[in-house]
This record gives sequence, C-alpha cells and structure tokens, in this order.
Amino acid sequence: MIFENKDKLKEKSAKIIKVDGQDITIMDEAKFRNKLIDDLIYTKVFSADKAAQDAACWIIRRAARALGIYSASIQPLYEAMGRKEVAGFTVPAINIRMITYDTAQAIFRAAMKAKAGPVIFEIARSEIDYTMQRPAEYTCAIKAAAIKTGYQGPVFLQGDHFQISAKKYAADAAKETQTVKNLIWEAIDAGFFNIDIDTSTLVDLSCPTVKEQQKTNYTLAAELTTMIRDLEPEGITISVGGEIGEVGGKNSTVEELEAFMEGYLEELKKRGPSLTGISKISVQTGTTHGGVPLADGTVAQVKIDFDVLEKLSAVARDKYGLAGAVQHGASTLPDEAFDKFPAVGTAEIHLATGFQNIIYDSANLPGELREKMYQYLKTNFKDEWKEKDTEEQFIYKTRKKGFGPFKLELWHLPAKTRDKLGAELEKQFSFLFDKLKIAGKQDVVKKYISAVDVPLEMPAAFKG
Repeated sequence: MIFENKDKLKEKSAKIIKVDGQDITIMDEAKFRNKLIDDLIYTKVFSADKAAQDAACWIIRRAARALGIYSASIQPLYEAMGRKEVAGFTVPAINIRMITYDTAQAIFRAAMKAKAGPVIFEIARSEIDYTMQRPAEYTCAIKAAAIKTGYQGPVFLQGDHFQISAKKYAADAAKETQTVKNLIWEAIDAGFFNIDIDTSTLVDLSCPTVKEQQKTNYTLAAELTTMIRDLEPEGITISVGGEIGEVGGKNSTVEELEAFMEGYLEELKKRGPSLTGISKISVQTGTTHGGVPLADGTVAQVKIDFDVLEKLSAVARDKYGLAGAVQHGASTLPDEAFDKFPAVGTAEIHLATGFQNIIYDSANLPGELREKMYQYLKTNFKDEWKEKDTEEQFIYKTRKKGFGPFKLELWHLPAKTRDKLGAELEKQFSFLFDKLKIAGKQDVVKKYISAVDVPLEMPAAFKG
C-alpha cells in the first residue's frame, strides 16, 4: 500500500506505532515488521504527496533507532586498522542500483547468517541521478530493509565517488565545487556518515612534478574535508576517503600516494591544526567501472596489479595511519580473485555492476520487462551508441541507466519474483563475504563501533 496522504498514513499506523515526543514507540512489532514497514517505504519512494513521504521517512528512521538500528561512521574501525590492531579482511562497499529495498534485505540476510563484520551501503553521485534515488530515500530503503529482516546494529551509509566533474570544473570551478558541497550536506542530513571525496578527476599529468600533478586534487580534497568536519554530528567523526587515481586510468604509484598525502596534510593543517584527515585512499590498479564489454556483451578478463595494491596499502598504513587502499570497479572480476584482496591488505572494495548483472541476466526477471528496458535505452541513449560498438556492447554499457525510469515496475514485481531475485543476490553476497574474510567478524564491529543517537527533526505532519 502507498499512503496517498499523511492523514491516511497516521490513521493506518495509529495502533502499531506511537509518536512519543521526538521518538517512536512501536506498540506492535510483528505488525510493524510484517506489513507497515512495507507500506512506509513504498510511500516514501512512490507517494505523490510530499508530506506523506516526509512522514514515512521520519517514522522509518526513528523506528529503526528504536529497534537498535543506527547510522554509523566506520572511522573508529579504520583507525584501528591503521594502528594494525585489526587486519585480515576487506570491507565490501556495495552500491545498490536496483530494487533497493529487496536487495538490501538480501545483504542483511547474508550478513546475519555469516555473522559478518562491516558492510558498507553506498551510492555514487552519478548513481543518485540515473537510479533516481536521493540520499534520504536510499537511507530509508536500507533501514527499512534492516527492520524487515530483524537486523540490529550499525548501518554504514556512504557517499561514493562524490566526484568533481573535470569538464564542469573547467567551465565554472566555484559552481561545480558548490554542487558537490550541497550533495555532501544533503547526504550527511540523510545519515551518511562515510563520504568518499573524488577530486582525482582534476589530476593533471602534464605538470612536471608528481606533487604539482596532484595539487588541485589534494587542495580541494582538504577543502571538502574541512566542510565535512564542520557538518558532522556531535559525537561522530565521519570517515572520509580520498582518491589519487581515476578508475579506468593509469595505475597509481607510491610516489603519487605520498605526493597527495603530503600536500593534503599540509593544506588540512592550514585550515585547522587538529582536523582529522582521510581514513583511506582509493587507487587505480587496472580495473574499469562496470568492466569492459566484448562484442558479444560478455566482460573481458581484467588483470589487477595486486603487487601495486599491496604496496599502496602498506604505505598508507605504515606512513599515514590510514586503513589502507581502496579498490574500485571490482564486482565483475572472476570469483577466484576476491580472496586476494584481504591477502594483500586491501582496506575496502567497491562492488556494483556485478549485482545489476545478476538482475538483468536472471531467468526470474520477466523477459517482457527486460526487453522494454532495453528498448528504452536504445531510444533514449542512442547518442551514446558508439559506431564501433555492437548492440550487446551498447546495452551492457548503458543498462545501468534503466533502473531509475523503471523503478516503479521493478519494485512492483510480484513478491515471488522479487524473492527469487533476492535469493540469487543473497547467494552472491554470501560468497563475497566469505571470500573477503568478513564472515565471523561481527565482534570486530561490536568492539569498535558505538551507537550515537543523532536528533532528527519531526516533520510537520506530526507536529502539534
């Protein structure tokens, strides 16, 4: 059910929850988990009434807190990794582009079965646009999924690739920087307490020295870090990530990492001698976002330079106290590659396209809907169809952009269909949690991550 207005929402939820000051008391937990939470998240995502959306979002977030589910920063754990108190696993950061409520449930089920350590839920600046998921909606879908599955504990929400567009920056640097700052503000308000800054697009390899090549990158990264520190809620140090090499470009080097960090720390000290810097560093080691499609639509095998990744992680920890290096664009790698990441000390790995591929390629996705989505892509993105690309290559490169326009149809697939798709995803999540060595690491999270209750303003629908 989608509540058409706030009054209907209040009427239907009156016997299940009670608004108690700035908080929610859940009077019938079974009814809340079994039915009302579904209605609330579908209202947040699909209701035409803004007041109903806001009310549903507030209930989800406050009810989650009442049930022991809270937004958290992974900073204390990453600091422990930087001190070498914790090691031996790689944190998966998962971008959910499709059927977010059901996909997140699959992640929580897999994590609870494995008694897994930290899992990050993230969304990139570009994904926010083409999947049509603003940060508050994404937060609500993840927390509603946690409620639905009975999960308790921290939820690590992350802004991935909050990236400065080099083209837009060249045209109007102030405007493009402000756009990213506005997004950071919006994300923190939504409970994203982990932010990956990506100013690596501004690295200029034509400059004579490596430090000069990285200068705009580290200067702007320091500026955005300072803003994040000004906005972070009391009691929380937001985990901030930096980036030295754009994914899909040339492989990163130790010299580049050191040049970035030296310049970044110098700039950060100018802005405040006690400011906390980044907790991890994203590097390039040979991958491309989404993989490289071949003429038949399959993905080319990619060779990651694990030696480089190991060296960069070691320098990041030993010299700068960071958790280590971060690997992007890895979800389409062969299965046998994943246990190598914890073996070489990779702090975090970003995974996205492989999961969208599971959905698109599944026999459980109705063929008519898949074809309808592909036809939409061919009609609306034909200007992105390169002359040298086959139809299969074009579809593979653009099909991530089909999830937003078809969000309504995907979310409203029959429950049995969504359950089957969720089971396929859950199987892959379980595999990855095992390979990345976070299975059985639940106690690590409990040791380093504590709950901090961040106030959330009550919407007008409940005031008075």
